[in-house]
Parts: sequence; C-alpha cells; structure tokens
Amino acid sequence: MESAANGLSDEELMAEGATALPDKEVASVLDLNADLNLGISAAAPIDLGVAANANVAAPIDAAASANVLSFGSGSQALADQGTLITQGITGDATAHSVQDSGIDQGTATPTDTTGTTDPAGTTAATDPTTTTTADPTAAGALNGNLLNVDVNLDANAGIAAPINGAVAANANVAAPIDAAVAANIGSIDSNATAVAQQDAIINQDINGNATAGAEQQSTLKQ
Repeated sequence: MESAANGLSDEELMAEGATALPDKEVASVLDLNADLNLGISAAAPIDLGVAANANVAAPIDAAASANVLSFGSGSQALADQGTLITQGITGDATAHSVQDSGIDQGTATPTDTTGTTDPAGTTAATDPTTTTTADPTAAGALNGNLLNVDVNLDANAGIAAPINGAVAANANVAAPIDAAVAANIGSIDSNATAVAQQDAIINQDINGNATAGAEQQSTLKQ
C-alpha cells in the first residue's frame, strides 16, 4: 500500500515504453484536396424597340396670401386662369428593331491538377487508383500541418452582350402656370394685394411620323 501511494520509482518508469507526441500546432486533423474547374459562357443579346405618342397638359393656378406680425393689415391674393388647350397628333410612332446574333462559345480544356504538392512537402494525387500507405506509428500519423488545403481553380469565362435599340416618339407638352403671392410681414395698417390673371389658349398639332429603325447582325466566336 505504501508503494502504491508513492507512485512509480525511477527504475519502474524507465521500464515503461512510450512514444512522444508532436506539438499540437503541427498535428494534422484535416487534409483537404479540392480541384475545381469552372467554365462560364454567358450571352445576352438584347433587342429593344420603343414607340410612343403622347399629349401632356399641366395648367397650374396658385394664389398665396399671408399676414405675419401685422396689425390692422389686409392681404389678398387672386389668381384667375382661363386655359383652353387643344392637342392633336396625326401620325404613327414606329420603332422597328431587327437583331440576328450568332454566338459560338467554347469552354477551355481543364488543367491537369494531378501530382500537386502541398505546403508540407507531400504529394496530393488525384488519380483514384492511387493508394497511400499510412505511417504505422502514432507520431507519424500526426505529422503535418493542422490544416492542409490544396485547391486548384481553373476558370474560363466567355461573355457576349450585343445590344440593339430603337426609340421613336411624338409628343405635345403644355404647362401654363398662373401664380400670385401677397404678404404683410411686421406691418401696421397695411394692405398687400396680388392679382394674377392668365388666359392661355394653346393649340398643338403634330402631323408626321416618328420612325426609328435599328438592324444588327452579330457573329461572335469566343
């Protein structure tokens, strides 16, 4: 009982067999070998045609009157608007867009990534028939970096964007504005009067055709 309490003697400790483990920072717990071959072929032929006939009228009538810090004062604002708007469009707005695109895109041959070497000096073979023999000792099984990553990326991108556009428009726009503003500020026994009178007669006519034509033929080889 006394010997068990005192532990092992020096002779008994030397008689034991043990294998020293490497430091934690060089213990390999994950070995990743990823090969990614990415080929992108993108084509975006865009054909656009826009045609419009528009009549727009925006008569605006406004009056504003104010008395600020005024005693015995009067403020008047009068806006009188008479608007007659006649709009006419005779014609066609035509947009014609023709596009003929021939696009031939090829993907490059992936790069052979077999036999690459990781930072620890070992060979990462991608051949599925290759086998690896593990170190039988505990220390050999834990040799290497904490994280071994071997990534091979081959990217080939072919992008083509032929764009064809045509826009045609016929437009009538009228915006008569009538406004009157009167104000008394810090005045005594004062009168502020604003009168705005507007008579607007607008006649708009469009006779004709607005035509836009666009033709495109694209032949792309990438």
